[in-house]
Amino acid sequence: MADTITVVVATHNEGKLVEIRRILEEGLGADAARIELKSAGSLGLDDPTETGVTFEENALLKARDAARQTGMPAIADDSGLIVDVMGAAPGILSARWAGAHGHDAANNALLLAQIDDIPDAKRTARFRCAAALVVPAAAGSETGSETVELGEMPGVIIRKARGEHGFGYDPIFVPDDQPGRTSDDPDHEGEPLTSAEMTPKEKNAISHRGKALRALVPAIEALLG
Repeated sequence: MADTITVVVATHNEGKLVEIRRILEEGLGADAARIELKSAGSLGLDDPTETGVTFEENALLKARDAARQTGMPAIADDSGLIVDVMGAAPGILSARWAGAHGHDAANNALLLAQIDDIPDAKRTARFRCAAALVVPAAAGSETGSETVELGEMPGVIIRKARGEHGFGYDPIFVPDDQPGRTSDDPDHEGEPLTSAEMTPKEKNAISHRGKALRALVPAIEALLG
């Protein structure tokens, strides 16, 4: 087998690392065995300040920082929820919408309160993800490479959380694309699944992160040679 390449994933969220690994395994097939993914958290890297005003800018910023600190290729993503009636908010502020970064329950509660009086038909939204791969310049070379890809998952915001899987806004988001089965919740039997009711495989097949990372596969394959 050809040499294994270590790629840093610019995250301290080990759950996200597992999700990214699954998606890349599906996209790369047998070549996935040649990629060793390490999280920034496991390497003791600090998170950079996210000063970008778009998902693309923040994904590149994080990937560049991880590549600079380690000298290794780095993958980063930046994603969030865009609610149409809120003028595309919470957007890049999704993870800290209620104030504290990553406080999922508080973020969900605040968002639901803010659109409580919005009719169901107007509660359209989408998750958007930008995924970046930054390859630092090799010895003797002046330039590396940077690739950014986008993915979206459209759907609607429901009124009460359902499901135990996923993270973030998954329990209050019902994707338009469904896996062909319905909710097992006794109070919502027969209704479409939230992202948090889907299995990881079902969610990855339609998710914004899955789409963006699968679009990165050709650049990763080029890295593998």
